[in-house]
Amino acid sequence: MSDKTEVNLTGVQQSKGVWLVKVPKYLSQQWEKAQEKGEVGRITIGKKQGKTEVRFSLNEELTALGTVGEKDASLQVPKDHPFTMHTVGGQTMAVFSQSDADEISLEGMVVHRAECSPVVNDNYMKLKKLQIRESTKPQRLSQQLERAVTTVFKPVANHDFNVEHEKKKKSEGKMVRAERQVVLDMLFSAFEKHQYYNIKDLVDITKQPVTYLKEIMREIGTYNSKGVHKSTWELKPEYRHYQSAEEEEMQTA
Repeated sequence: MSDKTEVNLTGVQQSKGVWLVKVPKYLSQQWEKAQEKGEVGRITIGKKQGKTEVRFSLNEELTALGTVGEKDASLQVPKDHPFTMHTVGGQTMAVFSQSDADEISLEGMVVHRAECSPVVNDNYMKLKKLQIRESTKPQRLSQQLERAVTTVFKPVANHDFNVEHEKKKKSEGKMVRAERQVVLDMLFSAFEKHQYYNIKDLVDITKQPVTYLKEIMREIGTYNSKGVHKSTWELKPEYRHYQSAEEEEMQTA
């Protein structure tokens, strides 16, 4: 439905008054079984001791509870339902309807509120027992198998993090630990260009396994767990002016 929709206000012009009635869930379920344009029941309005008495009588064809098993096939829902009338209470309420073409129409203004309640009899008590029994049934039941399940089910989809993990395992599996001094020279050379690196960048630079690289970085570096450079490594102050053996020989020459 679009944001801007025209509303048919014919109901206001015709001053239609409607009733807002609350009905039990089982009653609305029985109404859905009625044939198209069929009769679901009748409402009678009378007077008793000067008071208005309203009663709804369900169509006889809809009283059978057809959704129950054979042992409860004879169970019927209550047929008679008296109305308990309530005042609107100074509220302004309206009833709208929506067609298949998303056309909205005002059916009328609520002039009475009522609650439809069943007559408490044997049929009603049986129905309540059935509803309670159905609501207490566990959603899952254990079942004893006659033989062991030998079928092995493998997941069809492979998540992105699983693919990434497998790539990481394969790449690290091919990595061979270089001599410690060689790794140190590569690290010091990298930290001459930048002060901060995350461990992933250091792995890409040195081509060394993560565990081996972290072991070395714990000795020469400091891990920043917070601040602007969170989750990065930097050299300890005493290593920031380190020179490799080759650089010292070049300066001596």
